[in-house]
Amino acid sequence: MLGKKLVTAQKRGETRALCLGLGMVACSMMMYFFIGITIVPFYTKSVWTTETMCKVLKANIKDKAFCPNSDDSEDEEIFPYPCLQVWVNLTASGQEVMLYQTEDTLERNPKCSYVPDKLENSKEVKARIETIASNFKKYQTFPCYYDPGGTQTNVILSRLYPSKGLLFAFLWPTLMFTGGCLIIVLVKISQYVSVLSAWQ
Repeated sequence: MLGKKLVTAQKRGETRALCLGLGMVACSMMMYFFIGITIVPFYTKSVWTTETMCKVLKANIKDKAFCPNSDDSEDEEIFPYPCLQVWVNLTASGQEVMLYQTEDTLERNPKCSYVPDKLENSKEVKARIETIASNFKKYQTFPCYYDPGGTQTNVILSRLYPSKGLLFAFLWPTLMFTGGCLIIVLVKISQYVSVLSAWQ
């Protein structure tokens, strides 16, 4: 009687562990799919792949020139902000090019090097842009990214999805997938040992 109860409990535990392992594998596959359709396209689309050194030539703030946050003209009137333009000397080619914060900055507004988030406090936005401009003037030389193929003549300060970030994004689903497969293998080994013991 006790043996039957132990066998039943063991089967229930194996079933739950097997479901857990399969669930972890399924979740990891969903995470892989989500990363594949969101982060990977942005990473592969970026042409600014080579790192070099940039030297600031000038950093100007156009107080009366307002840049739109999008193509919508109403958005331009509601969220105006001073336009910061940073020109740098590209060490790799010696060219004078414009610097952008990220790839997204160039898409949102090619006239400005920095596009702030939508903030209601215009003074806070202006103070932030002035701080960024003073930092560029203070730190003249810094690493930046450029397009080795020459498709884009400008440079960016940082990539939205660098290689390390992409690897970190794939780390968690990989660990979950490995853990789920390990649980399934251990359950199958346990079942095989149980059947072998019962046969003997």
